[in-house]
Amino acid sequence: MKAGDIMTSSVVSVGPETPVRRIAMLMSERRISAVPVVDSDNRVIGIISEGDLLRRSETGTARQRSWWLELLSSNKELAKDYLKSHGRTATDVMTREVVTVEESTPLSVVADILESRHFKRVPVVRDGKLVGIVSRANLIQLLASADLTPASSSAPQEDRAIRKRLLAELKTQKWAEASPANVAVTEGVVHLWGQVLSQEEQRALRAAAANIPGVRDVKDHTLILPLVSPF
Repeated sequence: MKAGDIMTSSVVSVGPETPVRRIAMLMSERRISAVPVVDSDNRVIGIISEGDLLRRSETGTARQRSWWLELLSSNKELAKDYLKSHGRTATDVMTREVVTVEESTPLSVVADILESRHFKRVPVVRDGKLVGIVSRANLIQLLASADLTPASSSAPQEDRAIRKRLLAELKTQKWAEASPANVAVTEGVVHLWGQVLSQEEQRALRAAAANIPGVRDVKDHTLILPLVSPF
């Protein structure tokens, strides 16, 4: 399988002038550990992770260097630390050296990147433009789904047809997360995974699955993601 097969296509991203406080609110509300920063053409120009927001003057966690470490540090290093803790916008605090993958990147390569770089997620691009994101959670969901719906030719044809029709239906709905890793079918039973933002979305997903011809039952494993503001 490729990155494009399991990526989350509804990506939370921010622009270079997005205020740091707004970014912190988005990450807290959506329970995500990083957000890509994109320009006006949706090209990835940076990424902001939880680590980029740990040392902030507002929380009293700005880095305090001893006098002798300051003497050993270059002006560039000191200025970089100050910008991380006092910068007001995404462009001030983002990491500019972004590792990305393409939709055709094998999942084995994606896993290697996540493991070796200690990343929790990696942006997926097409011609340099952001089209999705693959997280460790996506790979875990794929593992869970694989036990239910093997990707081999031994999977019942009816189950594959149900899964294909459901994914096609979800892709037409703006509210729906249509990641293939979030849908599994075995013996006519649809299993739904992932996170949703409301009970209405949860019920709509179940209805969409139940309306597919041949579905015998729907098992909902989704979690409702609470919108919690840290301020």
